[in-house]
Amino acid sequence: MTKFLMALLLATVGIAHAADPYQPKPYVHFQHAEWTKNASIYQINTRQFTPQGTFRAAEQQLPRLKELGVDILWLMPIHPIGQAKRKGALGSPYAVRDYMAVNPEFGTLDDFRHFVTAAHGLGLHVILDWVGNHTSWDNVLRTSHPEWYEKDYKGNAHPTPWYDWDDIIDLDYTQPGLRRYMTQAMTYWVREAGVDGYRADAAGLIPQDFWDNASRELRAIKPVFMLAEWESRDMHAYAFDASYAWSWWDGLRAVAEGKADATSLYTYYAWNQKFYPKQAYRMLYTTNHDKNAWDGTEFEIFGPAVDAAIVFSFVSEGMPMIYNGQEAGNHKRLAFFERDAIQWQPSPYEALYKNLLSLKKRNTALWNGEWGATMLQVPNDAPKQVFSFVRQNAKDKVFAVFNLSGKVVQAGFSGDLHAGAYRDFGTGETVRVDSGSRFDMAPWSYRILIKAE
Repeated sequence: MTKFLMALLLATVGIAHAADPYQPKPYVHFQHAEWTKNASIYQINTRQFTPQGTFRAAEQQLPRLKELGVDILWLMPIHPIGQAKRKGALGSPYAVRDYMAVNPEFGTLDDFRHFVTAAHGLGLHVILDWVGNHTSWDNVLRTSHPEWYEKDYKGNAHPTPWYDWDDIIDLDYTQPGLRRYMTQAMTYWVREAGVDGYRADAAGLIPQDFWDNASRELRAIKPVFMLAEWESRDMHAYAFDASYAWSWWDGLRAVAEGKADATSLYTYYAWNQKFYPKQAYRMLYTTNHDKNAWDGTEFEIFGPAVDAAIVFSFVSEGMPMIYNGQEAGNHKRLAFFERDAIQWQPSPYEALYKNLLSLKKRNTALWNGEWGATMLQVPNDAPKQVFSFVRQNAKDKVFAVFNLSGKVVQAGFSGDLHAGAYRDFGTGETVRVDSGSRFDMAPWSYRILIKAE
């Protein structure tokens, strides 16, 4: 055999054994922790969560949170806060002075470990808010590693461009030493304190390859949950379980304010289904620490639509999040740079959240990402006011109808996707729905129908 024929044969064999370029390849390259499949998030602003504002005081609330039905506790940054250029009396928790220490305002490292252990004992998981884009002006790294900070045209450290974040300065992720330090700091809190993952502040302002590697190193220790404060498909390939659904919140706010109608939400759901991988968890919320402090409470933002918005965040495709105090119907904006404890009081919102969390946990159609069912549109004859869909799998089915308008609407539905026997989430009554069924919907009302067992 000539050298030419031999080379041709080897090349042919090589091609035959090469991966088929026409076969689809998975976009997501990691497995979610199983405990996230039907989980919901509860955000704790430790400073405002209790009158004492400490880990030990927060720990006393864990049985209540367990009974409420939440699963993942997200603690805002627990690290010491910078003194230099501090905003307000206590400063922003997002101006970190030392990534390897605990803010004495909240307690000690042992207090924090005790909190995590107690949470684990109740079957809860704890994630930390990680501020990787920037530090306080007086962070310990300024002295030990000044080269790890970005420089402006004058050669000086600077805040994040264009924002009014004057109390912080940006880190430089072209520095391998910084990347190593940050990754090791994150693994420290998983190894030494038992935390179960992170919410990454301003995640998209940090190079994606940093997060891809850091997440791999964290998952090599144990299954963790990673939440990105960003909205991007790239986040989900290697690094993050969940990302913010900013555009969902913005869209629903526009509807509540009368600036858009229900059909304006179609763009979000089209992108969510076609652009994002099925495995991606999208975090849905009606408020959080930023929205509450700077935009207004959920009652200010959504007005009479607030209850529908809350329920929508639980039955839509997504991972719901509750900001501390929502279950008490908190109507005040919590100060960001000062002590301003939540005024806890009995509220009908506690029962609403408890019922929604219970439904989310037991109804497999409402589970997260690939664990749950895709939303299927149910066309109706009042599309500018009414948003209707089904989520169903072999076991469970939910038919959801929202009147996202300030008008009384009577809606009928086409097709047979929605037909069936149900239990009404709100009343407990048995309901049969067929092609001729019409719903009388009060302004900003909803009906959640659950397949009868």
